[in-house]
Amino acid sequence: MTNNSGFSGFPREGVDFLGELKLNNTKPWFQEHKNEYEKFLVDPARAFILEMGTRLTMLSPSVTFDPRIDKSLFRIYRDIRFSKDKTPYKTHLAIWFWEGNRKKVENSGYYFQLDADLFLLAVGLYTFPPDLIDNYRQAVDDDKSGQELITAVELVESKGYDVSAETYKRVPGGYAQDHPRMRFLKYKGFGAMKAYPINEILHSTYLIDFCYNVYEDLSPLHNWLVKYVTK
Repeated sequence: MTNNSGFSGFPREGVDFLGELKLNNTKPWFQEHKNEYEKFLVDPARAFILEMGTRLTMLSPSVTFDPRIDKSLFRIYRDIRFSKDKTPYKTHLAIWFWEGNRKKVENSGYYFQLDADLFLLAVGLYTFPPDLIDNYRQAVDDDKSGQELITAVELVESKGYDVSAETYKRVPGGYAQDHPRMRFLKYKGFGAMKAYPINEILHSTYLIDFCYNVYEDLSPLHNWLVKYVTK
């Protein structure tokens, strides 16, 4: 994919918009300010996706990135059908670069999220689909792939990143309750992340380099998931 993005950072007005949306999460307010959303968030997000996606091919040659909404750029509209929270809009911007042939959120990938007070970078697979959970547990249980996981986790954590996930209360049936990698057998998903306060990097072209460096630090976990779980 040719990179003609012209990305120059996320403007301050986009961050301001997200802050205002938290205070005015209604359809009338959003419709009145939709042009600001498009100009200060959607347009730079699409440019970011093109440039960041192109750069990520250096880490993951088969990474998928697509600047359309509902592809790499998540919708801002919330699905409120089964939620007690009926506010119509997400108050953050979310972007996803994934590697694999499954539905996009069923693959491991690289994540970017922008909120009014921080931006977050992460890799991994938030929740294992039912048909992948056995792949994951078997890879954790196996001595070879399990040790590769420990090595990757120790490397990532040594650089100050948080490796975590939602967990089950117990080690799943069929595995020893005192398994040496019991921590990971309890995981419902798997990933690593770090949040950063809003700063000048976000508003500059250097954001691409900054994100790439973080994703490179986190890539051992992504690569392990691609190799053993989502293959």
